[in-house]
Amino acid sequence: MDAYVQPQASDAAKPNRYSATLTAHARRGGAQAMLVPCGVDDEKLARPQVGVASIWWEGNPCNMHLLDLSELVKSSIEQQDLVALRYNAVGVSDAISMGTGGMRYSLQSRDLIADSVETVAAAQFYDGVVTIAGCDKNMPGCVMGMGRLNRPSLMVYGGSIRRGKLPSDGRKINIVDAFEGYGKLVAGTITPQERNEVIACACPGAGACGGMYTANTMGTLTEAMGLSLPYSACTPADAKAAECAAVGAVMANMLEKDIKPRDILTKKSLYNAIAVASCVGGSTNAVLHLLAIARAFGVDDFSYEDFETVRRRAPVLCDMKPWGSNLMEDLHDVGGVPGVLKRMMDDGILPHPEALTISGLSLGDVLDQCEPLQPSQNVMRPLNDPIKAEGHLTVLHGSLAPDGAVGKITGKEGMRFEGPALVYDSEPAMLDSLDAGEIKPGVIIVIRYSGPKGGPGMPEMLTPTSALVGAGLSSSVALLTDGRFSGGTHGFCIGHVAPEAVEGGPIAFVRTGDRLVIDAQNRRIDHNIDPAELARRRRAWTAPPPRVTRGVLANYYKSVSSPKHGCVTDII
Repeated sequence: MDAYVQPQASDAAKPNRYSATLTAHARRGGAQAMLVPCGVDDEKLARPQVGVASIWWEGNPCNMHLLDLSELVKSSIEQQDLVALRYNAVGVSDAISMGTGGMRYSLQSRDLIADSVETVAAAQFYDGVVTIAGCDKNMPGCVMGMGRLNRPSLMVYGGSIRRGKLPSDGRKINIVDAFEGYGKLVAGTITPQERNEVIACACPGAGACGGMYTANTMGTLTEAMGLSLPYSACTPADAKAAECAAVGAVMANMLEKDIKPRDILTKKSLYNAIAVASCVGGSTNAVLHLLAIARAFGVDDFSYEDFETVRRRAPVLCDMKPWGSNLMEDLHDVGGVPGVLKRMMDDGILPHPEALTISGLSLGDVLDQCEPLQPSQNVMRPLNDPIKAEGHLTVLHGSLAPDGAVGKITGKEGMRFEGPALVYDSEPAMLDSLDAGEIKPGVIIVIRYSGPKGGPGMPEMLTPTSALVGAGLSSSVALLTDGRFSGGTHGFCIGHVAPEAVEGGPIAFVRTGDRLVIDAQNRRIDHNIDPAELARRRRAWTAPPPRVTRGVLANYYKSVSSPKHGCVTDII
């Protein structure tokens, strides 16, 4: 079959439900005069208008090609006698900002993207929207904007980067090798020259980071939720032309039949997303973003417990980086995300194949038109030989996290870790301690005051976790934080601890040497401390002042919700 399911066109006139208001106003003169230099003459004014929102900028390989993709999408839409008008939203490179103060801006950029998608399309009366996303926060931000608008919409994922290759020995590498090279340099297991070779070769061109990190996880989940075309999540960044060419016909069909995002994304779709996140070993950020997406779509009864409900029936089957062997490019070569979903459906672990997609067909009907995984593939294991019998995205509660915490527990790290705390009030302090050789096997590293308000911005911590891997400590220490982890993180790491330290959560009262217990089997995370001593520490504690008092991060500090609500900024 063709790579993309083509909806059946009809001769019915394509409605312009929203731009009809603009048309009526424009014919009074002022707005029409403004649109003429934009290429919308009197004849085109009567056609439906589609906004094409790309998260393009030149300073990040995930996003540097999205303007070119937006031109292809625009052309495809205009071939359907629709008007396509492009606009942009801001973005942040997680990999570039990782380990710096710039990472504070990453999570809040998700909500700025949603705001931008919503603002321009609503203000300009666009009948539909196509979003084009690249780096980690782009996908959930675009989807949240689509859900708020609830006008015919779909997302094009900008695609994954090709694998890097070392000239010296031919070894395949990717961006996480560059991060882990720092720890190896500290440990003395590689030379500066070897590290420089990795840095020079890890990212050979355009596209998002190649493993099942956050960008590819969210691309996969968006496809599973029915909001993008089949194969969108796995097609490499330099092979996106066919997908972009297919967008126009799909959008015309959505406009004609008035298929809107909230018709597509329901609790059933979210369950499909959780199941595939488990199957592919996706990022812990999937939990945070799915909670936020659910609220943008009005699915307000979606919570941490839904992850546990699905996780119990959704094993980890795909051998993908960061802790496995394969990149997204390898999965694409053997059948891609549709092949995985098709196998899940055949095995009975795709919860709701009847859920609707942008094509107007059910997900199951779309998958029936897709090819299965190749028989000789070694990416996805059979159901009777899982990597882990239950999903790895584990929500924990306990005395240290009354409002929850999230871990990526594959079982390779073990299911229980107990040890003395080694406490840091910032990520740089922990890295300085690692450089000084102060972190020893057996400890539970605590990095706090890094939550959505405390960061502010709940920074990811790929630099610390990669440094621990490179230093040979990832299997002998645990790390917990009220911040987040990158999709590239692996090891015994627990994030999203809530309430966060800056709000007086229990993590604020942990001291170096205290005994902590992480029990993934029973989904517990506890602080073994005498209640009287805990009460004394609580009375003596004073909340630190905000780290920022002006600008976008100050606004984020004032508006951001708890991780258990997805860290959204639009709850009143």
